Amino acid sequence: QVQLVESGGGLVQAGGSLRLSCAAAGRTFSYYTMGWFRQAPGKEREFVGTIVWHGAVTEYADSVKGRFTISRDNAKNTVYLQMNSLQSEDTAVYYCARAARPWTHVTDSVASFDSWGQGTQVTVSS
Repeated sequence: QVQLVESGGGLVQAGGSLRLSCAAAGRTFSYYTMGWFRQAPGKEREFVGTIVWHGAVTEYADSVKGRFTISRDNAKNTVYLQMNSLQSEDTAVYYCARAARPWTHVTDSVASFDSWGQGTQVTVSS
């Protein structure tokens, strides 16, 4: 497992934007697919998006497609989540995660990730 630290959350009005960052420790960041998940109060953790280890392939939940963009900078050991056109339904704690095995394809399964950050709160006011 690896240490992951998210940042960039906060309070934003509906229609606004935020960019989350997730910094990973260690030297093997570029080997692993990374994912973003979120959990709202009283709900299960849900998939937001994922980016493959080389960055050329991404996958998103239908609820965020066209509004959210995942990118990564392997030289900085960081993955990003750009969130535009935010809605009140996007309010949640957002977590980044690293795939359990290197060189894997994109996946939306929580069980495929074994390292998690502490989470960052995103609150969208309507």
